Amino acid sequence: MKRIRSVAVLPTLFTLGNLVCGFFAIVVASRIEAPTSADLPTAAQIEFHGRAGVVPTLDDNDPTHNAMLAGWLIFLAMIFDALDGHVARLANVSSDFGAQLDSLCDLVTFGVAPAILLVKICPTFSFLHREGIWIIATTFAACVALRLARFNVEADDDDHLQFSGLPCPAGAASIASIAILFYTLRSEGNELIYAGAIDLWMQRIIPFFALLVALLMVSRIPYPHVVNQLFRGQRSFGHVVGLVFALVAVMLIRGYAVPILCCAFVLAPPIRFLIELARRRKKQNEPIF
Repeated sequence: MKRIRSVAVLPTLFTLGNLVCGFFAIVVASRIEAPTSADLPTAAQIEFHGRAGVVPTLDDNDPTHNAMLAGWLIFLAMIFDALDGHVARLANVSSDFGAQLDSLCDLVTFGVAPAILLVKICPTFSFLHREGIWIIATTFAACVALRLARFNVEADDDDHLQFSGLPCPAGAASIASIAILFYTLRSEGNELIYAGAIDLWMQRIIPFFALLVALLMVSRIPYPHVVNQLFRGQRSFGHVVGLVFALVAVMLIRGYAVPILCCAFVLAPPIRFLIELARRRKKQNEPIF
């Protein structure tokens, strides 16, 4: 057995920050009560059993936003996950220990946490299909584990510009963003006319969407490395201005913009892949004169 001589402190702390966020996302999501009927709940009904003590500074007077809070904790974990690798490369302290620790933390944060959150954000579906929702959630977590194991084996082939299959953080973000959207729809101050109908309609779709996300994570469909493609290197002035306005738009209507962007990132590559596959088959079937 080879003993570890030293460990990079700062990258390890960032990686553990990822784990801490994932752990508290599970804690927050697990404190949402199980549905007792198929009725659509309001945001005020999705509450803690007691005072919101996890991160009280976010909203000290309104502890009814734990589904949304769990979603944002997963997004915060994504920041830690993005930074730990960059910090390790900048300090030139990358190691196998850091890679294995990162995968273990990712399994909790981007596998277990969104799987539990999925069960909690679809109360109507969970009440009507108790076994089905847990089977879907378990499948999601299992596919994350398979995705991470495959990534560790094939890490040497990574060109840092695209991924083979949907990255686990992006898959978790798609579920977390839906939690944010559901809270927005269920808020008593929501002025959207068909908010309740949209909520019920989406609850029937989201579990199957989660299955699709799980399948895409273990697929070979290429996905872009967004951080490297958008932020690495020098870009035009218009590129920077576009990013600024996009960030402003997301912050202004984050309850709707975040899930739209996350779902678009999940669905756009497979749609493009299927279109290109259809074009290639069409060319192969064309008669040659």
